[in-house]
Amino acid sequence: MIKTKRPQYSRVLLKLSGEVLGGETGNGISAEAVKSMAEQICEVRELGVQIVVVIGGGNIFRGLAGSERGIERATGDYMGMLATIINSLALQDALEKLGAPTRVQSAIAMSQVAEPFIRRRAVRHLEKGRVVIFGGGTGNPYFSTDTAAALRANEIGAEVVLKATKVDGIYDCDPKKNPKAVRYEKITYLDALQRQLKVMDSTAFSLCMDNKMPIIVFDFFKPHNLKRVVMGEKVGTVVTG
Repeated sequence: MIKTKRPQYSRVLLKLSGEVLGGETGNGISAEAVKSMAEQICEVRELGVQIVVVIGGGNIFRGLAGSERGIERATGDYMGMLATIINSLALQDALEKLGAPTRVQSAIAMSQVAEPFIRRRAVRHLEKGRVVIFGGGTGNPYFSTDTAAALRANEIGAEVVLKATKVDGIYDCDPKKNPKAVRYEKITYLDALQRQLKVMDSTAFSLCMDNKMPIIVFDFFKPHNLKRVVMGEKVGTVVTG
C-alpha cells in the first residue's frame, strides 16, 4: 500500500505584501497576479490545510511614504490600512471565483464589507474550511502589516508564518545588486536582527522570536511554491530559534 505524503503543516499564515498584487510594476491591482495567488492558495486549501492571509497595502498607499510627503504619520497609516481592505476584497473575489469559501475580517470596523476581527470566529471559519483574510493591519498606526501577521499567527494558533516575496529566501545582501550574495537555508531570529536583514520589521520579528513562531521566506512567484513549502520541501529560508 502506497502512503500518500501529508502536508507538514495543518494551519498556516501567509503574509503577502501589497506590491505582489500589483504584478510586475508593484502598483495598483493586477487581475492576473491576484488570480495566480488565489490559485496557489486554493491548491493548499485542497490539501486540507487551514490558511489565513494577511495582506499589505503598499501597491495603493504606504503610510510611511505618505508621512514623508507631509501627511501626518497616524493619518497616513490609517490610509494604508484602508488600502489593505481593498486588497483583501480583491483576493476574496478571486478566491470565491475559484470556489473557495472566504471571509474577510478587518481590524477597523466596517461591517458593510468585512467582519470585525474576532479570534474565535476566525478559528471557527478555519475549522469549516474557509480561507480567512485579515485586513486593516493591527488597527493601530505605527504598526506594519508584518507585525499584524506575527500577531494574528500567534492569536489563531498558526504553526508557521509564510512570508511571500519576489526572491527565493534571505540573502546576506541584496541579490539584485550583488550577484555574489549568499542565500541562507536557515538562520536564527537573533542573527537576522543583528545583521539587519530586512525580512520583517523588528517588532514583528520580536513577536515571532518571543513566541517561537517559525518564519519561512520564499519566492511566491514560482508556480506551486506555496504547496511545496506546506508539504515540507526545502524551499526558501527558515527563520527559527
